[in-house]
Amino acid sequence: MQPASRHLLAIQGLHPRQITALLDLAESYALLNRSGKTQRDRLRGRTLINLFFEDSTRTRTSFELAGKRLGADVINMSVATSSVNKGETLLDTAATLNAMHCDLLVVRHDQSGAPALLAQKVDAAVINAGDGTHEHPTQALLDALTIRRHRGELAGLVVAICGDVAHSRVARSNILLLVAMGCSVRVVGPPTLIPGAITALGVSVHHDMRAGLAGADIVMMLRLQRERMTRGLVPSAREYFRFFGLDRDKLAYAKPDALVMHPGPMNRGVEIASDVADDPVRSLIREQVEMGVAVRMAVLDALSRGGGL
Repeated sequence: MQPASRHLLAIQGLHPRQITALLDLAESYALLNRSGKTQRDRLRGRTLINLFFEDSTRTRTSFELAGKRLGADVINMSVATSSVNKGETLLDTAATLNAMHCDLLVVRHDQSGAPALLAQKVDAAVINAGDGTHEHPTQALLDALTIRRHRGELAGLVVAICGDVAHSRVARSNILLLVAMGCSVRVVGPPTLIPGAITALGVSVHHDMRAGLAGADIVMMLRLQRERMTRGLVPSAREYFRFFGLDRDKLAYAKPDALVMHPGPMNRGVEIASDVADDPVRSLIREQVEMGVAVRMAVLDALSRGGGL
């Protein structure tokens, strides 16, 4: 088993036992949240700072809600109006944060490795809320929790991750977690959006939705990240949807009870059809958002105890 870490910077390096422990703790918080109760004594007197260098709605809001439900003092730092936007370096920001004596620091950054650099320089426990195209560990944990709640266990499931794998930190974290937990993982998409070395992570590659979705238990769609792309990687949105967007016809290739996921935000009619995204039986997309709060409560709780993950 990997040694305990006082930060959560990546899924890579976590042992399945550590993942299971986090999922078990998150499950208890999911039940607590649905009961309408809170545990405001868990992080009472602790300070949580959300430092987001990239825009976010779901992740930042769920970390804020998670911290408040546990009783933490939560501060959202607006990078657009902060000293960072005026030219302050990341290391100067770290020194400033240390002077504030915060306990937990949630970081989203457009450069891979930025949260890891901060973790070396600050006294707070650092949680990676997404860095470049590297990882997004809490998204993978919430996806795993959502799947586990519906399928009982992860081992043995066939999961198809479809779309813009090349630019997706969500895909990378999910692949690492699901493979570690015994899933058979496929990546599906056009050759231009599938990294050449992706098979080294233990996945199979498919460039046709029929083959990629055949017999799948879980179909996980990814957002087409045009802001990270160079020109020419995909045809028009209409053509992309025709070949790789999830509609009823393509979903029929998967198992009859296959479940659909998407980390959001969704581009309806590009990656996924609205009637599939909103299907009350097959779609887990809304539940993913709900489980995000529970997972982030579990991570904040575990790291605040001082023993690490």
